[in-house]
Amino acid sequence: MTDTALAGEQSPAAGPVVVGHFEPGSEEWHAARRSGIGGSEIAAVLGISPYESRFSLWHRKQGLISPVEETEEMYWGKVHEPAICARFAELHPEHPLNVAPTYAVAARRWQIANPDRIWGPDLLEAKTARTADGWGTEGTDEIPVHYRAQCLQYLDVLQRRRCHLAVLIAGSEYREYVVEYDPAEAQILRDAGAEFMASLAAGARPDIDGHTATYQAIKALPDGIDDIDVPITAGLRDEYFAALDTAKAAEEQKRRLAGLVLDEIGTGHRAVVDRQIVATRTVHDGRTHSLQPARNRSAA
Repeated sequence: MTDTALAGEQSPAAGPVVVGHFEPGSEEWHAARRSGIGGSEIAAVLGISPYESRFSLWHRKQGLISPVEETEEMYWGKVHEPAICARFAELHPEHPLNVAPTYAVAARRWQIANPDRIWGPDLLEAKTARTADGWGTEGTDEIPVHYRAQCLQYLDVLQRRRCHLAVLIAGSEYREYVVEYDPAEAQILRDAGAEFMASLAAGARPDIDGHTATYQAIKALPDGIDDIDVPITAGLRDEYFAALDTAKAAEEQKRRLAGLVLDEIGTGHRAVVDRQIVATRTVHDGRTHSLQPARNRSAA
């Protein structure tokens, strides 16, 4: 068995086939992914994506709501990708760095991979991040969990051993991480993907959860308005009203505690406990603009 691929462990039918060469975000790119699950979508299937929920992804795949609109974060990630890849190539000239096509598994055409680059026997993903939250010690696999799922799917489809992640943090800090193929985790992704595809075929929509993307999908589903009253259960009414009251109280408590943290920071930049960032103070024209809590939060 070589260190390059997993071909010796799997049948040829489990190997990758080239679907095509598409510009990310193009209509052709969306069309190729419409009948399958891409690496950036598998996290939503697993319920671990900060951007997409299982509910919203299911409705997109059914054509009931439009594809995800490009955000500023997505736009700048795309803009910075060539520069990040160029930096990786400069630091690692051992292998050529090649743009990758879109792949699928021969026996599971729904399982799609569109890695940013292929670097010799390995894969490379280029990422951007506003802060270092969620990114651990450089050189490890301590990365946001949704990116780990993406890397594992790409490795599984292409039958490769490792995926490197080059990330540009806050526009100026370059770091590298690496994810090794894990067959047990890859099987979890495959099983979850197959179950999701079966739910599409059966028309069995996922349950409504509290993800922002789920709420946005529900808002996008109705077309027009009928001037009618729709009865709902008293239980749903009571839960809804109770949640509104709880949210109001929680928001007031959040503002009070944010004020206490800002008061402690004063003219400082970050609040920390044992060198772990709690919150970051942003400033415009010399005055506090906002207090941004750390994404990874844990109490001792």
